[in-house]
Amino acid sequence: MTATEPRTAHSAVAAPKTAFLIVDTESVPDGDLIARVRYPGEKLTPDEATDRFRDECRAASPSGSDFIPVTFQTPVSASVIRVGAKFELQKVSCLDAPEYRPAEVVRKFWMGVDFYRAQLVTFNGRGFDIPLLELAAYRRGINLHTHIQKTRNRYNGGLDLQEWFSNYGACRLNGGLNLLAKMLGLPGKMDVTGQQVLDMYRRGELAAINSYCLCDTLDTYFVFLRTRVLTGDIDLEEEQKIIALARETLEGQADEYPIIRDYLKAWNPA
Repeated sequence: MTATEPRTAHSAVAAPKTAFLIVDTESVPDGDLIARVRYPGEKLTPDEATDRFRDECRAASPSGSDFIPVTFQTPVSASVIRVGAKFELQKVSCLDAPEYRPAEVVRKFWMGVDFYRAQLVTFNGRGFDIPLLELAAYRRGINLHTHIQKTRNRYNGGLDLQEWFSNYGACRLNGGLNLLAKMLGLPGKMDVTGQQVLDMYRRGELAAINSYCLCDTLDTYFVFLRTRVLTGDIDLEEEQKIIALARETLEGQADEYPIIRDYLKAWNPA
């Protein structure tokens, strides 16, 4: 998402309108915050506090999940795909590449949201990604006026594909984005899963985390595209033409983001 591009008279006329922003994030627990909130006075290191809280979450979870709530998480990656009004893929971005500084990731994300004024499309974004980024903005004092005005009611705001597919909570979408992606022959989860992100972050593997995030964002885009067939906005033939053009666009960005080559290679159209 080229949020820092100047809004000039020429670019406003020449650049195709971005109608949708497909968004995915990756995050890690904020160990310092966990230590201060959950274990004050115990002098735990951030890693000690995180591991202790993970153990507590695992013990309390019926499924044995050690996932720490979003309120104790901090974003370390945000990938965005700009999509036009006719659902064409315009550009993919891993924000603040190659430094991937959390504060800059957050700042550039909200700059882009304000600049493009486009509809946000996520998978479980209303339950995780967007609150994650809002809390990060809260911490840093970032103005979210445009976003807040559009989203602070139940019926407007972004499109969360998890909510859409589950009939807004009427059924459980077991299998999630990975299932929906693989139904279409998309790669879905490849070599990395979300459970590995914290260990990768501790090893300093920020580029690999962002590559994983970008693949999830691509899956989200192509799943979104198929939903537009269901809604009647496009037909199947139009979808296939958009996909062919999207693949060409992605191939043009493969030098910038080499993971795209792996993604396209692993794609086996259903």
